Amino acid sequence: MSLSRPIFQRALLAQSLARDVAGESFVDYSSGLFLAAPRRTGKSTFLNNDFIPECERRGWLAVYVDLWADRDTDPAELISGAIGTALGLFENSLSKAAKKAGIEKISLLRTLSWDFSKPRLPAGTTLAKALEVLHSVAGKMIVLIIDEAQHALNSESGLNAMFALKAARDHLNRGRGPDGVRLVFTGSSRDKLANLVLKSKQPFFGANITAFPLLGHDFVEFVTDLWNQRLAATNQFNVEDLEYAFQLVGRRPEMLNQLLTEVSVGRGEASNLGELLRTGALNHQAGIWSDYESACNDLSALQRAVLNVIAERTISKQPFAPFSEQTFAQVNRTLELAHADPNASTPNVQKALDALRDKELVWKANRGEYALEDSAMAEWLTRAGVSG
Repeated sequence: MSLSRPIFQRALLAQSLARDVAGESFVDYSSGLFLAAPRRTGKSTFLNNDFIPECERRGWLAVYVDLWADRDTDPAELISGAIGTALGLFENSLSKAAKKAGIEKISLLRTLSWDFSKPRLPAGTTLAKALEVLHSVAGKMIVLIIDEAQHALNSESGLNAMFALKAARDHLNRGRGPDGVRLVFTGSSRDKLANLVLKSKQPFFGANITAFPLLGHDFVEFVTDLWNQRLAATNQFNVEDLEYAFQLVGRRPEMLNQLLTEVSVGRGEASNLGELLRTGALNHQAGIWSDYESACNDLSALQRAVLNVIAERTISKQPFAPFSEQTFAQVNRTLELAHADPNASTPNVQKALDALRDKELVWKANRGEYALEDSAMAEWLTRAGVSG
């Protein structure tokens, strides 16, 4: 929904996750909370309008950074910049006094030389040290929230930043009870986010990926009431039609809003708003699936087979090991069903993966793991039987 309209509040969910992050419930995410859901399903809206206010209500300091917001900047810089900005908030009064005296740099707890003319951490300062100083000056628990955290895997420095945050978490939580630091990560792809937790060499090995609860029927009722306030009493949407449309657009609020705008503005006097809305939702889904089909039309048999195997692993929530014997066998079976040469091998699969990456259908993590660029494509691939 646009900012001019009332925002749907999810206070109970925010309270529940805050308890989990604090370690106050049976589900303990005090070592890190990893939330996964497709893009544009309301994660960032929830974090900024529900979860962060709940953290503040509890007396915690929430530090938020969105790695998707500036994809041209190294994720490590975005993270350190967010921490630096939070530190600057506590230095505001000291900063003014220093500037009046003509001083640009002052000592921060005798550990950092802080330059108020630059919104970033001092050169050579580690994330661990910066978080330690922030914790000291804030005098409260720090909750560092990294939105679209999977982008940290796109660079070595980003991945190193994840390891640094883990080290900082361990150091600050050691012997400090509930008043250390908590880490919250979100991702638009469960498979990409899992690359932070699945293997022993990954920074948060052993942590669980939690499905972010998508907006439910109560949100649909909220939107229905909101829109009907703008329409004539004889020309109203009903909840069932909105629920149907919302499901077809992947429970994405922005896309539902676009459909409602097209129907109510373009056909404002029509008496069949529900039918128009359902048709628009079907057309929207058909358009997305048509895009998927177009993207796959030019693929070779091997590329299509590899893509389909990745999709099947995505649906079953299993990791894709590109060069294992099991993967080769599965790719070859798919090729045989498509009446193509079963030629899966390490060099051939590697070439197929490189081509799929060039076409922006497959994503590769910094350490070699692969996942679908658009996880929603997995459903279409398995339904369509693209490889045979």
